[in-house]
Amino acid sequence: MLAYLFGWLTKRSTLLLLLVVNALGTIYGFYWYGNQLAQTPWHFIPFVPDSPTASLFFVVVLVAFLMKKNVGLIEALAAVTLLKYGIWAVAMNTFQVMEGAPMHWQIIMLNFSHAGMALQALLFLPFMRIKAWHLGVALTWTVWNDVIDYVFGMHPWISRVIMPYIDQIGVFTFLLGLASVMLVYFLNVRKGAFRLNLP
Repeated sequence: MLAYLFGWLTKRSTLLLLLVVNALGTIYGFYWYGNQLAQTPWHFIPFVPDSPTASLFFVVVLVAFLMKKNVGLIEALAAVTLLKYGIWAVAMNTFQVMEGAPMHWQIIMLNFSHAGMALQALLFLPFMRIKAWHLGVALTWTVWNDVIDYVFGMHPWISRVIMPYIDQIGVFTFLLGLASVMLVYFLNVRKGAFRLNLP
């Protein structure tokens, strides 16, 4: 079963399909952040659109996979940010509904798409070739991103019903980033981690 799944994942047709889906999702994600980016100081802009940046990293990884190559540093950034922001978005969307925000089709769409981001990271981790220093860069990126978001106030716009919890959300986001780095280390970087070769 696993052999079939991993074989299907790395078929050229599957990688091309995922490339198209992730590229379109990335474009839509940057569009989604359009109003916020228009009000963001230029030097913070690279750190504001969290989810589309994560999927953009993965687009690069998929292009490399189609060329039978690995790009370890980008793979580390993709894996950590896909896990972190995929889970984060599902958690925040669910939290805002629990706090009284209306449930609508966009919430459902966002939850499915962001859960898919995290799932992609887990499924493709065995094919990634991430070194310890790659993961160190990804750790630095995610921590600095949180500093910009929750110290300088550049975090993604969230529902007003959960804004009173912004300090707790900042702590949750920071810990989620650390957990994502630890998971990537355990599943890919540590000696003896389960790895597969690109066909």
